[in-house]
Amino acid sequence: MTRLSVNVNKIATIRNARGGNNPNLEQVAKDAERFGAEGITIHPRPDERHITRQDTYDLKKVVTTEYNIEGNPEPRFMELVLDVVPEQATLVPDADDAVTSNAGWDTVKHKEFLTKVTSDLKAKGIRVSIFVDPDPIMVEGAHACGADRVELYTEPYAAQFHDNKEKAIAPYVASAKKAVELGLGLNAGHDLDLDNLAYFHQNIEGLDEVSIGHALVCDALYYGLENTIQLYLKQLK
Repeated sequence: MTRLSVNVNKIATIRNARGGNNPNLEQVAKDAERFGAEGITIHPRPDERHITRQDTYDLKKVVTTEYNIEGNPEPRFMELVLDVVPEQATLVPDADDAVTSNAGWDTVKHKEFLTKVTSDLKAKGIRVSIFVDPDPIMVEGAHACGADRVELYTEPYAAQFHDNKEKAIAPYVASAKKAVELGLGLNAGHDLDLDNLAYFHQNIEGLDEVSIGHALVCDALYYGLENTIQLYLKQLK
C-alpha cells in the first residue's frame, strides 16, 4: 500500500508570518498522524523561511510514523540530518534561493558526490531516496549511487495532466518499471493533488510513498485537516 507523508513546510510558513507559535507545528504533525498520515516530511532550507533548524529537532521528538527530511545535501544539511537521524533522507538539488524544488538530480554527472553522501547517511541507518526526473537513466544512476529509493519529480506530470494524462504519465511508468527492475523503492512528490493523485497511483507500479504538502494544506483550508487527509488516503486505495 502506498503511504501518505504530509509535508508540513506550509504550516511553518504560516506560523513564521506572524511569529510566535500559531499554528503549532508539532501539534499539527501529531494531529496529521492521528488523522491517518503515515509519515511527516520537512524540507529545511538555509534561510529557515519555513522549517527552522530547531523545528527539525523538535519534530523528531513527536513524529511516531516515518520522519522524512528533504534537502540539498550541502554541509549544513548533512550535519543536521546525521545528528537528527530520521527514518529517511531525500536528496534534492535545490539552490539556496529556490522557491521550491524544480528539477531532479543528474545522477550520472553527480555520481561521485551522491555516492559519498548516500554512504554517509546509510552508515547512520538512514534510508536514502534521491529526487530524480522521470527518466530511467536517472533511476539507474541513483541505483549506482547506492540509493535505497528514488523520488520521482511529479511537477511535469501535474502540469500536463488535464491536457493529456496518458502522455503525462508515460515517462513515470517507464521510470517506475526501471526502479522495480533494479529493486529500488519508489516515492513521488511535487504538485500531486486530489485531481491527479488517483490516476498516478493506479498507473505506477511499486509506488511506496507520496509526499504532499502545498496542495494538501490548501485543501485543508476548505475541508479541514482531518477530512483532507482522509480524502488523500482515499485516492491511494
